[in-house]
Amino acid sequence: MVQSGTDIRRMLDEAPMGRLQIMAVALCVMLNALDGFDVLAISFASPGIAAEWGIDRGALGIVLSMELIGMAVGSVLLGGLADRIGRRPTILLCLMVMAAGMLAATFSFSVVSLSAVRLVTGLGIGGMLACTNAIVAELANARSRSLAVALMAAGYPIGAILGGSVASMLLVSGGWRDIFLLGGVVTAIFLPLTFMLLPESIGFLLQRRPANALERINRLMARMGRNPLAALPAPDPVAPKASFAALLSPGLARTTVLLTAAYFFHIMTFYFILKWVPKIVVDMGYAPSSAGGVLVWANVGGLLGALSLSALSWRLDVRALVIGALLFSTAMVTVFGQGQAGLSGLALVAAAAGFFTNAAVVGLYAIIAHAFPTAVRAGGTGIVIGVGRGGAALGPIVAGFLFTLDFKLQAVAIVMASGSLIAACALILLLARRSSIQVTT
Repeated sequence: MVQSGTDIRRMLDEAPMGRLQIMAVALCVMLNALDGFDVLAISFASPGIAAEWGIDRGALGIVLSMELIGMAVGSVLLGGLADRIGRRPTILLCLMVMAAGMLAATFSFSVVSLSAVRLVTGLGIGGMLACTNAIVAELANARSRSLAVALMAAGYPIGAILGGSVASMLLVSGGWRDIFLLGGVVTAIFLPLTFMLLPESIGFLLQRRPANALERINRLMARMGRNPLAALPAPDPVAPKASFAALLSPGLARTTVLLTAAYFFHIMTFYFILKWVPKIVVDMGYAPSSAGGVLVWANVGGLLGALSLSALSWRLDVRALVIGALLFSTAMVTVFGQGQAGLSGLALVAAAAGFFTNAAVVGLYAIIAHAFPTAVRAGGTGIVIGVGRGGAALGPIVAGFLFTLDFKLQAVAIVMASGSLIAACALILLLARRSSIQVTT
């Protein structure tokens, strides 16, 4: 019979991953795949939107950024909510918002209406990422934690690849609204699946102690094949309270600020590739369906990068891996801006850029999951991702503004690639005090 909080946390950290934990992590991979498709739906649809409504690159850049702004707000607000009411109910709320937003996009009739819909959709997408990052870290054991979080993040390009392949076919036979219809239907399907299959994390229940916490923990322990608790252990006396102020306390402020800066600047680079590839390729004279294919290859590279970093993190320090990926990301996005002779060359360079940019994103999620204790893990993840999403929203807008000033693609790519370089510098500063990042449960 487990008697203390220290014992149960140690036991869960040291025990092999059980069926319930593996199933929950796999479900979170699929939920993040939904995020990947829902975010990039607007990118696949952007050539058709620009053609139907006759908007220029500057206006399109704003439309492309609206759900990213919503994601920033959703990550902060819903990440904090998840630390109060639980990861599972917040994830279900996010799914409802995402499904409604994707379906509503099919009825958009102007730039303003579509921008408003994408802003609301982004709330659910941003909250989803903060919650899944936290719950996967808390469900995995100590040895598998970095790998599980990295695999969860790898769901993002999986969704983009599968959804993008279907989207390219839809663009040949239908219109851009069909892409949002597909996303809305698939997202709605995951609502009952998540309700039935996703458990709450024991770490959250031990920390927050909601009503019937002991009964809920013991039900989960039984499903995991573990002995039940006779009583709730004593609260952790040094655990921070679930509040935004705790993230800027002396013990966490340096970690919060430097991780936020790293995520902010790298995500600018990441979303420059993801948001502008279809429009850039169409402007080179290729069909929208071909442009969607190049973006799919960028996400194929992203998936390979995510899986490669996941495998390497099993043996190597994830922080060193991320810094290396950020430096290569800077180089490959710069190369992408130099242009290529044909469509296959563009696809190859986009895949290489996607490999390193997404590998760095996946690694950052693993670092974030380790950096914050359970009490503020979702909130800390939400702050880093939420504020960092300002970079995601800013990236397409800055690129669009530079294009309207008649900057050539080469110059725009160099400016946007510098975000990854700044992020690498932020992580190096964080590594200067290794004690700032501790593996926490």
